[in-house]
Amino acid sequence: MNLLVCCLLLASQSADLVITGRIWTGDSARPWAEAVAIARDQILAVGSAAAVMPHVGPRTRRIGGRFVTPGFIDNHTHFAQAGALLLGANLLDVADEKALARRIREARDRMPPGAWLVGGDWGAYEAWAQGSTGQAGGGARAKPPFRPLRAMIDSITPRTPVLLSRWDRSAWLANARALELAGASCEWAGVECVDAIPTGHLTQAAADRVRAAIPAKSMEQRLAEARVALAELASFGITTIHDITGADQLEVYQELRRRGELTVRIFARPTLDRVEGLRAQGIGPGFGDDMIRLGGLKGFVDGIMGNSSARFYQPYLTSGKLGEWRTMMDPPGNMERLLLIADSAGWWPMVHAIGDHGIDTLLTMYERVFRANGPKARRWRVIHTQVIRDAGVAARMKRLGLIAEVQPFHAIDDMRWMEERIGPRSRWAYAFRTLEQAGVPLSFGSDWPGTNAAWYTSNPIIGMYAATTRQTLDGKPPGGWFPEERVSLETALRAYTVVNAWAEGAETRKGMVVTGALADLAVWDADPFATPPSTLRDRKVVMTIVGGRIVREVQ
Repeated sequence: MNLLVCCLLLASQSADLVITGRIWTGDSARPWAEAVAIARDQILAVGSAAAVMPHVGPRTRRIGGRFVTPGFIDNHTHFAQAGALLLGANLLDVADEKALARRIREARDRMPPGAWLVGGDWGAYEAWAQGSTGQAGGGARAKPPFRPLRAMIDSITPRTPVLLSRWDRSAWLANARALELAGASCEWAGVECVDAIPTGHLTQAAADRVRAAIPAKSMEQRLAEARVALAELASFGITTIHDITGADQLEVYQELRRRGELTVRIFARPTLDRVEGLRAQGIGPGFGDDMIRLGGLKGFVDGIMGNSSARFYQPYLTSGKLGEWRTMMDPPGNMERLLLIADSAGWWPMVHAIGDHGIDTLLTMYERVFRANGPKARRWRVIHTQVIRDAGVAARMKRLGLIAEVQPFHAIDDMRWMEERIGPRSRWAYAFRTLEQAGVPLSFGSDWPGTNAAWYTSNPIIGMYAATTRQTLDGKPPGGWFPEERVSLETALRAYTVVNAWAEGAETRKGMVVTGALADLAVWDADPFATPPSTLRDRKVVMTIVGGRIVREVQ
């Protein structure tokens, strides 16, 4: 079919849905429109109301007076972990008996029969309160760490085995049912007992022995976890995720799709150490389709800020240590070897680097690979790009043609302890404006659900709030934390849509509201450009559309 025939067919086609109002298209040539028409899974027309109205037919649904953007693309999720945490017990902000019992009871009622409740990561916000700025009046709490006992949860979990951990893995707690199923007793090393009765507290080694009794998750449980995760993504207007996906999770996505339940597109990112196996199986970049596609390969250079393991040139002020290199860096030269293999096969590596030394080390490896393999089309990322050394690092990233894959909510959560740990180096933490001014493409996402040290919301609007204000959700500190690194709302929107589509190589299919693109849209409750950035925290998505299908609607 030639282009003229295609255009004539589109011009005569009736729409399934027409939305009118104020539409931010993401198309720099035509950034604003009044209406958009959708037919099946594609955008049929976009432009003035007069231009779109001819597509209204007898079966067309019409929605008026809305603010519309492209559907949000999250550059960094851990979907399986998020589902497990949402269905199970999220204890990151729990530090007392009452809250612990409430969360465990709620989780017990959500879980399939026979499933274990595991993890939880209690106490992550004990030392520094959630929402703290880390500045005067927001300092560390002085009370002793919360130390739960199995007696606090045994009565509410008589048939549900529970194995919980403190956020830093310094303490473990098993209930009576878990101890029974594992055959644990006071004769085990690492099982704490009082008067010959286990308290539930375990050492790491004892917890590992209990964990060995946990059966593999059933498909029923994995699907249940996936459903609650999908519901959350749909509630926030997210239509694509760049997910750190293992083989087991691909099986879940395929089953959800088979059942017609997959409501978000998956840009799946296996880990970089699988590149040789993928090549041996004949699987290359782009394998899949618009719904589930294998994309880049994720690597790891250093640790994370949450547990002070990101790698720096100078020691942490709190621990006196420099941080850690990850296992992909061992033996020396291994990471560069993996990058060379991936590049030769056409993959776009996306590598985690957080501390200033970690980031510089990664850039050097990237540069060597580019020199060895010569010029070619590449869209490689520096995942997190959290603490650069100075503006010169941003300029170097621009010269190398790299993408900064960043997560804005990190800035307003991590500020609670950042300056305590790295002092003046915090000036270059989450340096979004510096990167933008250097010409580095800014790609935004969430890192949802976070780490064992923090919960990160998947809500892109809160991410935009963080990027444009650099304030906690209650508006602190005044003016923002290192406000010179704030970006505009339009920059933030582009980073969640246009740039992320380009970063995955799908710029002709999504990320913009343009004719012929996939009909992935987010419909807002109000126009965010009409009020100050501080009001972004109050904005909501009222309709999410994926491939022309309304996957969530607020009536």
